[in-house]
Amino acid sequence: MRISDDRYSRDRLRLDLALRFIHHEARTRTIRAWTGLTDDRIRKLYKSYFDRPGATAVPRPRGRSPQQASFFTRTPRVRQEAALLASLCSLLGAFPPRRPPRAGLAHPGFGFAQGLALCQAYEAYRTLVPAARISFEHMIYLFSALTRGDELRLVACAGCGALLVSERMALREARCLSCASLLADREAGVGASAGD
Repeated sequence: MRISDDRYSRDRLRLDLALRFIHHEARTRTIRAWTGLTDDRIRKLYKSYFDRPGATAVPRPRGRSPQQASFFTRTPRVRQEAALLASLCSLLGAFPPRRPPRAGLAHPGFGFAQGLALCQAYEAYRTLVPAARISFEHMIYLFSALTRGDELRLVACAGCGALLVSERMALREARCLSCASLLADREAGVGASAGD
């Protein structure tokens, strides 16, 4: 009896996580990687809950998932939003403890707990930033890149210690927008007084 209860609970968790991912407009491949459901099962789940009369329509993105780390460092606004998302993921316990990845998994060491924490982090982010520039799929890529650590990493602001997202091979020390602005003002003031 207990074995079937465990299997039912596991299946229920997978379906619940898939529904949350669908609601956040995740691609089928992403849902499959995080839940282990088949493409056919994901399509049927979508049709059952989102593709019927009276249901809220959720767009189904097509094509490849985002794969460019430079997206998160391109503009100050996106850097700030990426830092907020990384902070929320960290606070909600989405990042797995540091350990060697297990072979053969698309998302090594990630499980339902991380998937649910990512959904919670994204929902909090959308509440805090209504005109958000980072999609759920981008957040999944950000999370994976930060976990791998090969392209992006979490660093502390050189001025205030705030959590920031930085390129792994960045040449300058990382600063948040506030500290960068203060530093620029200070340097402008020093340059102006030197010219007097």
